Amino acid sequence: MAKVCEICGKGITAGRSIKRRGLARKKGGAGKKITGVTKRFFRVNLKTVKVEVGKITKKMTICTKCLKAGKVKKASRKTSNSS
Repeated sequence: MAKVCEICGKGITAGRSIKRRGLARKKGGAGKKITGVTKRFFRVNLKTVKVEVGKITKKMTICTKCLKAGKVKKASRKTSNSS
C-alpha cells in the first residue's frame, strides 16, 4: 500500500532538517550558525476509512484534509438491535 491519498494524490515530500546553534544577533549574540543539515520526509496524515462508492462499501486510504473537506462519504455502521 503506497502512502498516497486515493482522492487528491497527496504523498510524501522530501525536505531538510536544519540544526542551528548560537544566540541571535538581535538578542545580543554573534548570530545563528547552521551546524548540520540532514534529509527528512514530510509524511501525509492518512487514515484508512470505509467509504461508500455508489452502493458499494470499500476501504480507502484518505488524507485527513479530504475527510474534513467532505470529499468522501463515510460508510454508515450497521447496528444490531438485540432486545
